[in-house]
Amino acid sequence: MRTQFCGLVDERLVGQTVTLCGWADTRRDHGGVVFVDLRDHEGIVQVVAEPDNAAAFAEASKVRYEYCLRITGTVRARPAAQVNDKLATGKVEVVAGTVEILNAAAPLPFMLHETPGEEARLKYRYLDIRRPAMQKAMRTRIRLVSALRHYLDARGFQDIETPVLTKATPEGARDYLVPSRVHPGEFYALPQSPQLFKQLLMMAGMDRYYQVARCFRDEDLRADRQPEFTQLDMEFAFVGERDVQDFVEGMIRHVFREVAGVDLGDPFPRLTYAEAIRRFGSDKPDLRIDLELVDVAEHVRHVEFKVFSAPANDPAGRVACLRVPGGAEMTRKQLDDLAPYVARYGARGLAWIRIDDLAKGRERLTSPITKFLDDRALEGIFEATGAATGDVLFFGAGSWKTVSDFMGALRLKVGRDLGRVADGWRPLWVVDFPMFEFDPAAKRHVALHHPFTAPKVDDAAQLAADPANAVSRGYDMVLNGNEIGGGSIRIHRPEMQSTVFDLLGITRHEAELKFGFLLEALKYGAPPHGGIAFGIDRIAALMVGTESIRDVIAFPKTASATCLLTAAPSEVPEPQLQELHVRVVRPKKD
Repeated sequence: MRTQFCGLVDERLVGQTVTLCGWADTRRDHGGVVFVDLRDHEGIVQVVAEPDNAAAFAEASKVRYEYCLRITGTVRARPAAQVNDKLATGKVEVVAGTVEILNAAAPLPFMLHETPGEEARLKYRYLDIRRPAMQKAMRTRIRLVSALRHYLDARGFQDIETPVLTKATPEGARDYLVPSRVHPGEFYALPQSPQLFKQLLMMAGMDRYYQVARCFRDEDLRADRQPEFTQLDMEFAFVGERDVQDFVEGMIRHVFREVAGVDLGDPFPRLTYAEAIRRFGSDKPDLRIDLELVDVAEHVRHVEFKVFSAPANDPAGRVACLRVPGGAEMTRKQLDDLAPYVARYGARGLAWIRIDDLAKGRERLTSPITKFLDDRALEGIFEATGAATGDVLFFGAGSWKTVSDFMGALRLKVGRDLGRVADGWRPLWVVDFPMFEFDPAAKRHVALHHPFTAPKVDDAAQLAADPANAVSRGYDMVLNGNEIGGGSIRIHRPEMQSTVFDLLGITRHEAELKFGFLLEALKYGAPPHGGIAFGIDRIAALMVGTESIRDVIAFPKTASATCLLTAAPSEVPEPQLQELHVRVVRPKKD
């Protein structure tokens, strides 16, 4: 139907006849000459319908916003005064010979030159994706996936599909379940990840696997989560941590350079999990923000102010300080408004000291807490933090985890609010994660990554003797405060896997029921292996410069996991439910 894309018409085609297809981005009638900006996925070209061609002029006069058109015409150079340097096609125009309206468009629910509200964007997603910004976002994602595939294909990785209908196995989130029609009362689960299958492929001797995999998790959503998402899944046989990390670091560096024109630097820095939490209050720190937490417990252990001294003297407690240079410019209201913010992360309050003039001591400190701190405590805090006139010091006190969580969140908020986020890209590796964390509600350990992550120790008895202090062989890649990839070396011996299941409170019977096939496979010469998975949605969003992964997913769900376009999920007719041996029990109304 066409000979050329709209956005690729240029001066090399002057004098030639072209046939173009696209949408009317605008139509203008200038004194008897009709101009139509015709748009397709490559861009816009100006079409001119002149009155001496009566048929083309008449059809062009009927054109309205977003009409779908087919136009044949001759390319000519624009007069110098009419050149549009903002368009790739701005030096030429197409003089219409024929104008064909392929399909008229009803008045649109929103203008494509604007950014509509989220609900309208998702309901009319096919219109939203026509917008140039969305075209760019989707094409960036497409180039990203293509670049990843080419990189891996060229290095001997094998693209292998794994099942979507599989067995429900606990991996940290709720499964989406699919009832079986031919096995009454039994269910498949949609995979949270291809984790176990890719390990089995290593045991099968496939050596290097990858897959651009669809994954499903039934969990509470936010901007960077969707019930279905895409990840680059990878697994290597006969590797250690650095083998995996060095390879994929090179891959990510190459892909960012090729797709986004970004140099991420070489090598990526490494932080242990413990250091990341201590300095930044997060295991995915944004290194573009030049603020760090400083532990000041040793300087307040002696004070009578129990809010500080109690956690300072508790081995499980923490008293941390965040120094914000220039923060004294913040108003009292701005300082007070931070307390409700950190309360979302578990804080019971937020103490602060504003230093108006350090040289004049207490009389030039503004704070609700200085009356509780003696000179020894203040001097120790100021020396430890490097405090200076014009600074604000924020304090967090309580359990180690709670303080780390809310002070880490505070660091990000203050850094962003005060414009302390540097330009550019700051990648890093976070390594040496704890093997387990204790869940007080369940009164047992839970895996920090997943139950198939190998510990640093090789002896199962040694792991069982001190699980609270066990370190895993897990690692995460972080970029600008976002975890873009996570992986680990896996357990490859059945006795170690059984020990980990025991420590997680998974009984032998439950382990056999849910993971029997894995335990069986580990008995037959399973090789040491490890891998990683990268979030395609998150990486694409970073490349595009958007906060929400919905902007790089063609047909995403809302925060309540609904599709406004198709009205899914929806009720299913009773006969279909009966076929599946399923009965719906609806919640009782109050």
